[in-house]
This record gives sequence, C-alpha cells and structure tokens, in this order.
Amino acid sequence: MALISIEGMEFYSHHGCFEEEQIIGTKFLVDFCFIADTKKAETTDHLSETVNYQSVYTLIKKEMDIKSYLLENVARRILNTVCNNFKMITYAKVKISKLNPPLGGKIQKVCITLSTDDK
Repeated sequence: MALISIEGMEFYSHHGCFEEEQIIGTKFLVDFCFIADTKKAETTDHLSETVNYQSVYTLIKKEMDIKSYLLENVARRILNTVCNNFKMITYAKVKISKLNPPLGGKIQKVCITLSTDDK
C-alpha cells in the first residue's frame, strides 16, 4: 500500500455563508492524501495500474467550482467523488484551507480536515 499526497492545490472559489463570499469568492488551498494498492504499478510502470493524479485533481477542481455555504460540505463531496471514481483507494483525507476568511480580524486561514474514517 502506498500513501500518496497531492498538496497545495490552489483554487479561487465561492464558498461561504456570507453573500459577499458567494459573489466575490476567495482563495482556497486543498491537500488530498490517500492510500491505495500500487503493487502492480510499481512493477509494470503503467498508469492504468494506479490512481491518476491528474484525474484526482480534475475531480477536486470540479467540486471546488460548485458553490457551497460550508467547507464541511465541500470536503465530504470531494472525498465521496474521488473514492467513488477510484475503487483502489482504501483511505482518503482532505484538508481545505480558506485563506483570509472574513471573520472580523486578521486571520491567515481557517481549515477543515475530513477523512473516509469520518463517515
């Protein structure tokens, strides 16, 4: 089993409870890691025997493009979508960071982390 991470994916999205967030949007960072059986790919060197990182990124990007009020909702959708598309993933964890959230003060980011263990 391999632990694979795709870190620091940057998106400009429209998630948040405030109307301004839904209209103006802001930057988000997404880290996604997962465990998958890569034994065949390790010996065959064939992309078809493992999880294609580009495909994972594309699925995450599609979910980040859908407006949501809560990061909890976005994180769960990302986990469900990626895991449903790659059955060889046995565990996954996603962390979404909202940069410069409008909480009334100087705040670098707020984050949520969910995993497939959290079902």
